[in-house]
Amino acid sequence: MLRLRLRNATPGDLPAIVRLLADDPLGAQREDASDPLPPGYARAFAAIEADPNNEVLVADGDGAVLGCLQITYVPSLTYQGSWRAQVEGVRVAASTRGSGIGQRLMEEAIRRARERGCLQVQLTTDKSRVDAHRFYERLGFRASHEGMKLRLD
Repeated sequence: MLRLRLRNATPGDLPAIVRLLADDPLGAQREDASDPLPPGYARAFAAIEADPNNEVLVADGDGAVLGCLQITYVPSLTYQGSWRAQVEGVRVAASTRGSGIGQRLMEEAIRRARERGCLQVQLTTDKSRVDAHRFYERLGFRASHEGMKLRLD
């Protein structure tokens, strides 16, 4: 039986995290999991690791990174100066999808957000990710807003 441990990511986890990010149709178009990794990943990870309002969580199954997500804690002037937890980059290894790893990761993110006093947890998910929409709805998330993005490249 697989022993799963949720923990904060370390720099040594970065190649496995990038492989997870690249292992789906959308990620394959925008991520580069080549060896060595492009240096931007290490710079971003170092910035995340140095920021007390950011963390990367991994699901470690007997030493293998089987899932990941990033949490950013955001102060807000709305809702009377409350904090929010923004979840990004949720991925589970294709070979273990449907095994509960994603749910455990999200439950841990929600627990950490509560512990930090956040009023809400929010995320965006691509409109094409219908399975992900169902997954988040099962966890209690609602598509209450219309999200918009502007690419700056």
